[in-house]
Amino acid sequence: MTPMMRQYHEAKEACGDALLFFRMGDFYELFLDDAKVAAGILGLTLTSRDKDSENPTAMAGFPHHQLDQYLQKLIRAGYRAAVCEQVEDPKAAKGLVRREITRVVSAGTLTDEGLLDPKEPNYLAAVFAPSQKAREKAKKEAAKNNDPSGGDVVGIAWAELSSGRFEAGVFPRARLDDELARIGPAEVLHCEDDASVHPDPTATWSWTARPAWSYAAADAEKSLCKQLSVANLEGLGFEDNGDVAIRAAGAVLCYLKETQRGSLDHFRSLTCHNRSPVLQIDAATRRSLEITRTMRTGSREGALLGVIDRTVTPMGSRLLADHLAAPLIDADAITYRTDAV
Repeated sequence: MTPMMRQYHEAKEACGDALLFFRMGDFYELFLDDAKVAAGILGLTLTSRDKDSENPTAMAGFPHHQLDQYLQKLIRAGYRAAVCEQVEDPKAAKGLVRREITRVVSAGTLTDEGLLDPKEPNYLAAVFAPSQKAREKAKKEAAKNNDPSGGDVVGIAWAELSSGRFEAGVFPRARLDDELARIGPAEVLHCEDDASVHPDPTATWSWTARPAWSYAAADAEKSLCKQLSVANLEGLGFEDNGDVAIRAAGAVLCYLKETQRGSLDHFRSLTCHNRSPVLQIDAATRRSLEITRTMRTGSREGALLGVIDRTVTPMGSRLLADHLAAPLIDADAITYRTDAV
């Protein structure tokens, strides 16, 4: 094995199931199985190194200035990509040029303006469901306290990497699909060991399985406290069953730290989502009403949002989408909002 291919394999091992874009001069190259997958999805020409050997190495590549274009195609196809850059000047390098993975890109971690619709948020969400034993205990407590949720709840957290918006909440398990439809994430993380969460392959978002340790309660609280610069999470509003929301939020933060090599300093707060003041709409009704997207094409054009959106900034358009997705039910709050228009 050549030193360059040894360097490639080290980078590939570090990025897991993501397709590795390996910078070589003015090109990004993919090798082996990654090359075969990318060639089919991106329409690249599949070639090989060492053609005369018994086991030629499959490869495919493209010019470096086309990176954003191919990243977008790959993400839309439901894959993750790791970008491995040359981090030193080849002219100054002694021997092999040093390379490092500078970012791992997935549907929920896009920040490049060329890959995003400025009028739509790009949320990364995580779902956490308690163990069977914990659920049974919670159900007994709920019956004792006349809790309408029955104690069968899940935690959902969602964040937008570009803006630093970060929310989490506790929801009845039966409303998991409905709440995800309201949030409209680009990517949803779930615990690979949790058989109670069944990823829907027909959903408009991608699903990413994560190891159980990324949902650990102690690690979640510790990392959130450090990120938010607080001594504890008691003042955030997470009370009954709030630990499931905190563990989901911890999983989101863990994933962002793992995939982003840059700073996350703009994540300065975690908002506890309050369900009570908004209308609860199930996923099927939301689709039928075509509130934010049409049923036929999945586009905002032709949906209610596309018809009434006359905002002049991307931030205003996103806020309007949030308001339509979660209509108010309190008369005073509705009056206050309409008076502001």
